[in-house]
Amino acid sequence: MSHATGHPLHLPETSVDSRRWSVLVLLCLAQFVVILDVTVVNVALPRMAADLGLDRSALTWVVTAYTLCFGGLMMLGGRLADLLGRRQMFLIGLLAFTAASLVAGLAHSGTLLVAARVAQGVGAALLSPAALSILTTTYQGPQRHRALGVWGAIGGGGAAAGVLVGGLLVSGPGWEWIFFVNVPVGVVVAALVPRMVPATPRHQGRLDVPGALLATAASGALIYGLVRAGDVGWTAGTTLLPIIMGVALYAVFAIVEHRVPAPLVQLRLFRQRPMVAGSVVMLAASGLLISGFFLNSLLLQRLLGLSALRTGLVFLPVAIATIIGAHLAGHLIGRIGPRPLAAVGFATAAVGLVLLTRVAPGGNAWTDVLPGFVLTAAGLGTGFITATVTAMSRVDPHHAGMASGTINTAHELGATLGVAIVSTIAGASIDTSAAVTGAGGFADAFWACAIAASVIAATVPWLLPPGPPPVTDGPVFVH
Repeated sequence: MSHATGHPLHLPETSVDSRRWSVLVLLCLAQFVVILDVTVVNVALPRMAADLGLDRSALTWVVTAYTLCFGGLMMLGGRLADLLGRRQMFLIGLLAFTAASLVAGLAHSGTLLVAARVAQGVGAALLSPAALSILTTTYQGPQRHRALGVWGAIGGGGAAAGVLVGGLLVSGPGWEWIFFVNVPVGVVVAALVPRMVPATPRHQGRLDVPGALLATAASGALIYGLVRAGDVGWTAGTTLLPIIMGVALYAVFAIVEHRVPAPLVQLRLFRQRPMVAGSVVMLAASGLLISGFFLNSLLLQRLLGLSALRTGLVFLPVAIATIIGAHLAGHLIGRIGPRPLAAVGFATAAVGLVLLTRVAPGGNAWTDVLPGFVLTAAGLGTGFITATVTAMSRVDPHHAGMASGTINTAHELGATLGVAIVSTIAGASIDTSAAVTGAGGFADAFWACAIAASVIAATVPWLLPPGPPPVTDGPVFVH
């Protein structure tokens, strides 16, 4: 059938398999730098503060402005990809992200740096769901599961690699290069994608502007409140008011989506068990993994006294473990289904998190931290694949961008929620302006994560649908 009907795109008959996988490489390169920028700034914050004179509030915004815009605008990006064309929106998002990265590297003030991070987030929100839609409409059958395994590994491994890349660049040419490194990647991918990926036609339909504004405002308010909780506590007005506002705006958003003729999100998707279950598991997997990166990057530098470079090197085997977990899940989910994969993955992560509670001041990073960290990353890498393949296995091809934007939003919200909670639990142990008070705060945070992973491992056999996901010619998605 024609592309206009929303059916999967097919590369020309003369295209060989190598060209299909070249498309995957290009898409994954773009997604890699987008995910990389979630964590790459962690080890660079002290240098940024010294060079630009940033206070604690400004440093917080350097980290959160990107995630806030990335997560808050994700559903809008997915809907725009559906209406205006996937390749077109991918290129617009990629160019915006690349230009913003250049500005961030050249920034001479905290205000300009935060503004560039906002622009990066907007570009990422346009790029990511469009790239995912291109990927899932390019591959069919068993090839799709293998491609999704690679994509899922980028989602988890990119966040881990961010700390490694950040450590290497901060210790070498300087913190500016954590942003400059995105520029050549963006230029190369933007030049090659028009030659490799067929254009998709525009679809008739209207953009749900009220829904887009409400979803973005609700996500932004919720994320802001969760981030503030790590600084001022859960009972502070600047924490509670944005969270309450975010919940209220989501309620209004649901009402609006029931009434508009062309909604941003088809709420009937959330009446399907696979979509709900997969989204919940995605929230948990993302929250636990990004929390682990956040806690361990600070633990290694503050508690064990490692440099930015050595901290980054510790994350190398962690990135590999995440990739292996996702790759195995991509191969196995079509055979054994999501239930056993998710249960084993979260149980493995729980064991790793318990091991991390035992790290003491002056410990050895490679023997005390790495074993538990690797187990956690491998288990949660499996969780990403099972969550999203389950959620998207029965999505209508017409709503490819909408569905991928929704699941990516769950990923970003889970990451922000997890970091906000563990930063509050860890307390003074992660306060870079205070003296190191010991391992107690880190241990408490890891115990909380271990309990959460155990609960998910115990409940997924009832939460997820039984059996392997269906293998069809329609798209299946994964972050």
